[in-house]
Amino acid sequence: MTPNSTSRMNARERVQSMVYVVDDDESMRRGLENLLRSSGLNVETFASSREFQAVSRFDVPSCLILDVRLRGESGLAFQEEVAHHGLRMQIVIMTGYGDVQMAVKAMKAGALDFFTKPFREQDMLDAVAQALARSARQLAADRSLASLRTCHDSLTSREQEVMKHVVAGLPNKRIAARLNLSEVTVKIHRAQVMRKMAVQSVADLVRMAEALDIEPPPDRRH
Repeated sequence: MTPNSTSRMNARERVQSMVYVVDDDESMRRGLENLLRSSGLNVETFASSREFQAVSRFDVPSCLILDVRLRGESGLAFQEEVAHHGLRMQIVIMTGYGDVQMAVKAMKAGALDFFTKPFREQDMLDAVAQALARSARQLAADRSLASLRTCHDSLTSREQEVMKHVVAGLPNKRIAARLNLSEVTVKIHRAQVMRKMAVQSVADLVRMAEALDIEPPPDRRH
């Protein structure tokens, strides 16, 4: 293992957020790195999207500062690729050749902000702070949803069926009739659902079902 890779692995234990810079202009990369580090931010810089893609990324709130015109490639095309592959980070676009049409395209593709070089350092710092805050909220939501999915996956197939009917508002008697079970059995499954999903009320269970996009049971009458 190289010293750089060892250092990067050790850094994972203390990194709370990360800013990535992709720009083929070395002086711009160095300038942004110094600016961001002077504000106490962790920074990694890359000369191309290929270099950026070659490293593993930290599972922390992240911001990507991306130049529009990279040597031999389009930063906007890479922005679309980032979105397509589901990389969960906020993007700030910058360029020395910006125009309104390019800015509109970048913003429509999900960029948080767009800067034309040269830009005010404080404006960039403000944009990065906003990007990291938004990324933190997004990451927390993703982790919460992953935890919900783990809880739901722990349910048996029968418990999942019962959960669908409970969140649809059906009483135990109707659930029992629909699933051809005794009412006592439905009560047992229902209690297991509430325990495994770690909820105290049906209202909380309904919110979880909505977050998980659980489809309601077929509309049958019994």
